[in-house]
Amino acid sequence: MSSCAGLTRASRSDAVTDVAYYVYILASRRNGTLYIGATNDLMRRAWEHRQAVAESFTKKYGVHRLVYFEAYDQARPAIQRERTLKHWRRDWKIALIEKSNPEWRDLYDDITR
Repeated sequence: MSSCAGLTRASRSDAVTDVAYYVYILASRRNGTLYIGATNDLMRRAWEHRQAVAESFTKKYGVHRLVYFEAYDQARPAIQRERTLKHWRRDWKIALIEKSNPEWRDLYDDITR
């Protein structure tokens, strides 16, 4: 597993192409509404959230800023991590985001380069 913590823009982009599964956190804004998901294609899934292609939680609440992700080479640990994070307290989730992304920057542009 690798996370976005401490990665440069170039290494974030490499991380997105070298592994197969991702757990990610989207936010509406800093300390705003959070959404946790898992996918095998982070760029596509983040784009879908940004474009609001489906009637969904993220469209309803304007949650489209990619603020955190972790990369896995197998689906099972990624799905388990997603389930674990969904049960975390909100303040733990915020601390996880702020540890690697204290400015709550949108990481979407980093992963698409």
